Amino acid sequence: MCSRVCWAGAGTCIQSSWTNGAEFVFDQKVPTWLLCHRHAFEFFNAVPKRIVLDNLKAAVIQAYAVDRDVEVQRAYAECAQHYGFLIDPCLPAKPQHKGKVERGGVGYIQQSFVPLLLPNTPLPEANRQLRQWLLTIAGEREHGTTHEPPLRRFLQVEQAVLQPLPATPYEPALWKQTKLHRDGHVVFEKAFYSAPSRLLGQQLWLRAGLREIRLFSEAFELVATHARATQPGQRSTHPDHLPSEKLRGLNVSRAECQAQAATMGPSTAQLVGELLASRPVDKLRTALRILRLAETYSPARLEAACTRALAFDEHSLVALKHILAEQLDQLSLPNLNRPADAGSFAFARPAHELAEALGGGASWN
Repeated sequence: MCSRVCWAGAGTCIQSSWTNGAEFVFDQKVPTWLLCHRHAFEFFNAVPKRIVLDNLKAAVIQAYAVDRDVEVQRAYAECAQHYGFLIDPCLPAKPQHKGKVERGGVGYIQQSFVPLLLPNTPLPEANRQLRQWLLTIAGEREHGTTHEPPLRRFLQVEQAVLQPLPATPYEPALWKQTKLHRDGHVVFEKAFYSAPSRLLGQQLWLRAGLREIRLFSEAFELVATHARATQPGQRSTHPDHLPSEKLRGLNVSRAECQAQAATMGPSTAQLVGELLASRPVDKLRTALRILRLAETYSPARLEAACTRALAFDEHSLVALKHILAEQLDQLSLPNLNRPADAGSFAFARPAHELAEALGGGASWN
C-alpha cells in the first residue's frame, strides 16, 4: 500500500493504495504522506494491520542496516499509533519485498488512466475522475492474478480482515527539534511560541498540527500548547512561562509602581516618582528593578539608600546597588548645607589680589 511512482513529465506523484485506491499529489512531504494514508483508509472505510512501504524520507529516517534498527519519522509513528497499524519498511536493495504494487497497481494506473486525462487538468478534478475510474473500470475488470474483479474481491474477502476506522481521523502533524531561545520562545515558520523559562537553552520537540502547536521536553513531557499562528511574526506567550521578574514588569502599572514605592518610605517614593516622570526615556523598568532591591536587602535599607542617593543627587540603579553593597546606607550623611549666600563662591584670597595677578601687578605666593 502507498507505494509511489513519478508521473514523468508532470512533476506529479501517485500514491497508490493496493490495486484500486490512488491519489494524485504534487510532493512527497511528510504532511502529504500522512494525508494520503487518511484518504486511503477513508476510501476503504478500514485500516490494514500492517503496511509494507518503501524507505521514502517522508516515512523512514534510517533504513534497516546490519548494525542498526530502522528509524521512522515521529509523525508517521504517531499516525500508526492513532490508526493501529504496524509499519514494516522493506529491506534496502530488496525490490521483491515490495510485491507487485509498483509494477502492477501503479503501472496499471499510469498506462490505463493517465492517458485519459486532458492536459492541465486541475488536481481536484483529476482525483475526482481517478476515483470514479477506480470504482468502475479498474474495480470491475478481471484482475490478472486473482481473475476476479478487484472491487468484488475486496468486498467479499479482504474487507472482513481489516481493522475499523477510529472515531476521529488523524490530524497530520510535523515534528521537529528546536531550541528555546533567551527570550523564552521557539521559532516555527517565522512565528514565536513560549515555553517555561526553566528550559531556556534546551532542545525541545515541537509538534505542529493544523490548528495547534505543542512543545515537549527532550523526555517528551508536554510543556506548552499554543494555537497555531496564522501569519509570520505572530507571537504567542503564556504569562506563566516568563521569569518572575519579567512577569512583574509586564503586569505592574506606573501607578502601582509608585504606590509600592510609597509603602517603603518618602525617599523611595520621591526617587521612584522622579524616575517615572523622566522624559524622554521611559524608566519604569529601572524603577521596578530598584524596588526589587528591597527583596535582597530590606525595605528599610532601600529607604535609607534612596535618602543617601537623593542627598547626592543620584537616581541610578548602579548608585543604589553600590550604596547597599558597600553598606553606605548605614553611615551618617555628611553636612551638605551650603552657606547662606548659596550660589556665590568663597575664595581663599580677596578679589583684588586675583585681579593684580592677572594684570601682572602681583605674583602668587
